[in-house]
Amino acid sequence: MPREIVILECTEARKEDKSPSRYMTTRNKKTQTERVEKKKYNPSLRRHTVHREIK
Repeated sequence: MPREIVILECTEARKEDKSPSRYMTTRNKKTQTERVEKKKYNPSLRRHTVHREIK
């Protein structure tokens, strides 16, 4: 089974001293070898920001 669960964390919230939002998603290990990056909503910043995969 090539899909794995990954956690995405906001990249901009820590710079503004707010709590970073986190989302769970899945990725296909065979087709996506690099880290996942998506635009998601951060409620503490009240806008969409870039969320990157964390280990």
